[in-house]
Amino acid sequence: MVETVTSDDEDALAAVSVLMRDFNEEYDEPSPEPEVLAEILRRRIADGNATVLLGRDESGGPVGVAVVRLQPSLWGEALEAYLAELYVVPARRGQGFGRELLTAVLDTSREAGADYAYLITSEDDRLAQRAYEAAGFRRNEGEDGPIMWAYEQDL
Repeated sequence: MVETVTSDDEDALAAVSVLMRDFNEEYDEPSPEPEVLAEILRRRIADGNATVLLGRDESGGPVGVAVVRLQPSLWGEALEAYLAELYVVPARRGQGFGRELLTAVLDTSREAGADYAYLITSEDDRLAQRAYEAAGFRRNEGEDGPIMWAYEQDL
């Protein structure tokens, strides 16, 4: 089951924040403490700058999270959806939770007015690549084309 997290849902925000911290720890990335992250997410949801989806298992336990950022397109009137985060706890991978979250990401993005979705993943994360391709995403540089590089800089 996937639910859209609202800015006033303390329990869901707490669960999402722990999942996102776990995600960053799994990949050796820095992360704020869950309480700090919950407050950041609360503001992003409230101001319309993020859609946060929480995946739960049959018993209601949190098993995954997706965060989507919607922005106006430069090429038309529709929005573009950037899948900023997608995480399923390791013990629950391969059980359909990621697919369910991806479906919800695409559905909620379309409902919000997006006509395009994109994401970035690493070259060596073959499991994620297969999941994204199974959901209909395609490498936009071509099947055998060059690898695209994502750059970042702290400001």
